[in-house]
Amino acid sequence: MKIIKRFTLIIIFVPVIYSFIACAYRNKNDDSNKGFAVVELFTSEGCSSCPPADAVAAKLSEEYKDNVYILGFHVDYWDRLGWKDMFSNASYTKRQYRYGQIFHLNSVYTPQVVVNGKTEFVGSNENRLKNTIAQELKNSPAANIEIVAKSNDKKTINISYKVDNASNAVLNIVLIQLKAQSSVKRGENKGRILHHANVVRDFKTVNADKDVKGNVDLILPEDLSTKDCKVIAYLQKNDSWQVIAAIETSIQ
Repeated sequence: MKIIKRFTLIIIFVPVIYSFIACAYRNKNDDSNKGFAVVELFTSEGCSSCPPADAVAAKLSEEYKDNVYILGFHVDYWDRLGWKDMFSNASYTKRQYRYGQIFHLNSVYTPQVVVNGKTEFVGSNENRLKNTIAQELKNSPAANIEIVAKSNDKKTINISYKVDNASNAVLNIVLIQLKAQSSVKRGENKGRILHHANVVRDFKTVNADKDVKGNVDLILPEDLSTKDCKVIAYLQKNDSWQVIAAIETSIQ
């Protein structure tokens, strides 16, 4: 009788245990429910306060390999103060000014980070940045993005994209240079060798209302090869500029 009871218990509990293990395995390997954090750093080689923030960005790009996307936007308003940043772009300055309006700031500044379009603070504040990333990683994406990046002619990168479940949003498609170095000759950082990570080299935006798909080309700088770069795409609401999904890919 005892043997029969034990056998009955085994029959009952084995499927339960198997189901628990299978569920745990699926949760461990299913990335679809993971949160994400898009970290936009506004920086400049002409700003003496920026190298510490660049160092934090480089450090975190190594620490977080999944679902954290760091982008270095070099603004151009420091260029007139002694040193022209070769990575600077007026459109990145315009982007930062738009964030200034959204966050009701009296003025823009460097170094500044914006995380998922929701919060902004000084880019060199590593502890706050880590805590903010940890909080954002708890939130699941609100839409789906698929991208494929292919090199056409060593001059352009063609991006095929597909977006599902988005509304009132835009898709930002960004070419980032993974690592960069500059020897600064003038300005506040005169005599310093500066190191950067995930420098934005090209940036395109397309409408992504509801389900859309298409293609867009990014320009590959002449001094770079595809192995020096990656492509990041992220969905951003038109009104609030909050980021609702993001993805990264290597270039084929």
